[in-house]
This record gives sequence, C-alpha cells and structure tokens, in this order.
Amino acid sequence: MGLGQAALRRATGYASEREVSGRPIGKNRSIQHPLAQSWAELEASLLMAQKAAWLYDRHQPCGAEANGAKYLAAEACYRACENAVRTHGGMGYAKEYHVERYLREAWIPRLAPVSPQLILCFIAEKVLGLPKSY
Repeated sequence: MGLGQAALRRATGYASEREVSGRPIGKNRSIQHPLAQSWAELEASLLMAQKAAWLYDRHQPCGAEANGAKYLAAEACYRACENAVRTHGGMGYAKEYHVERYLREAWIPRLAPVSPQLILCFIAEKVLGLPKSY
C-alpha cells in the first residue's frame, strides 16, 4: 500500500507542477478523477487491513478480512501506480520520475505470496459458502 501512496504523491505533485497551455494538468478532470479514485481505493484497503488487525488482536477469526485486505491493497496499489504513469504521460517511462519502477514493483504484491485468484477462491468458499474450486 505504501508503494501506491508513493505513486499517488508523485502523480499529484507532477499534475500540480506540469503546465500545458499555461495551466497545470491537474486542473483537468481526466487527471483528477483517476487520482482521486486511487486515493479512495488505497484508503479502503487500509481500513480493511485495520479491521483484520482489530479482529486478530481480539483473537477472532480474521482470515477473510486479511485476505480481502491483501487483495484490495495489491489491486489499489497497482492501479495507483498505473495512474501515476498515465499522469506523467510519456515522462512516465523516464527513470528520474520513478513511477515506471513503481509500476514494475506493483506486480510483486499482486503475485506473492498468494495470487489474487487464490484469495478470491478463499473468499468465495469461506465467506460466500460456495463449493471449493481448488
């Protein structure tokens, strides 16, 4: 999640500073909306992680919440990094802006230690009561 937040900070900083036709690109809704959506998704994943921790601290079942938090955080992180590259446009591939590296690194929490597909299978079985599929 920290990676997604770092990407969001870079993107909002760039959107505030980069000017086209005499105005910052951050004034455009096409820039604002994806970044705002990333903020909301990152915050939601943080809340799910806090709920899982709260349950764990009280020795209550928290597997579904922990898996949900991992899934939401990894996906939110990836989308925030993707939005950061898009906000930078062609400069999103320039190493000095770091967002291209963030996007590459955002794959790690999506793949390890558990894939999103296995998390969804766990939630489908344990939370929704569907038959085991793996």
